[in-house]
Amino acid sequence: MSAGPLVGYSSSGSEDEDEAEAEIEAATEGRTRPGAGHCRRGQSPDPSQRFPVPDSVLNMFPSTEERPEDDSAKHGGRVRTFPHERGNWATHVYLPYEAREEFLELLDLLLPHAQTYVPRLVRMEAFHLSLSQSVVLRHHWILPFVQALKDRMASFQRFFFTANRVKIYTNQEKTRTFVGLEVTSGHAECLDLVSEVDRVMEEFDLTTFYPDPSFHISLAWCVGDARPQLEGQCLQELQEILDEFEDSEMLLRVLTKQVRCKSGNKFFSLPLK
Repeated sequence: MSAGPLVGYSSSGSEDEDEAEAEIEAATEGRTRPGAGHCRRGQSPDPSQRFPVPDSVLNMFPSTEERPEDDSAKHGGRVRTFPHERGNWATHVYLPYEAREEFLELLDLLLPHAQTYVPRLVRMEAFHLSLSQSVVLRHHWILPFVQALKDRMASFQRFFFTANRVKIYTNQEKTRTFVGLEVTSGHAECLDLVSEVDRVMEEFDLTTFYPDPSFHISLAWCVGDARPQLEGQCLQELQEILDEFEDSEMLLRVLTKQVRCKSGNKFFSLPLK
């Protein structure tokens, strides 16, 4: 990610429906309408002699799947970079950042100041440093993908990185803007991790990471391209607030203990040595 672009279940198939229909048919097999003649044992009754299946039962097994409504108003106006499709799991590899109380105090100073320039800015719910773009995996590929990541990460040592430079980012489509803390030391180690993650992506024919990425921890976001309002004077003031914050140097020096993979609502931890 650069100051321009940002560095980003069970499906019921036709077999299940066939089994359900077979169960309904078995439940009605051999029954006849009142007054109708009975069938001989082992002989299937004529369809006209069967009881009609109630609508309440038939509607339990729709012939088509309903897709979730993709309403951007329900998630802050964010627009998906790829459409939701049943059986596809959005997957992302990253370094987690566990926010301590002091970090949240710093954020309580930075965000309100940035909001004087862009009021629609919203605090991130969780904090991390991305090592991959968001990609799509089919459900049956999740565990092989995670195992491949574990194999790649097995030899990696823990390391420190520092993220203490305020920077403004957008995603590739410029539909979202982020206020982030850019990594100023530990960049080479992050690149080494990305190199291994990219190899796994290539094995699964998925999109690799951005060239020459700007590693960072996002603090807040908003819809649209807000760089004109946030860069310049606002950015300089945010950096001054950070530099003057007590113990910011130690607070923003992070020991990486694990790589994490999120796929849909599943989280996988990949410990470093």
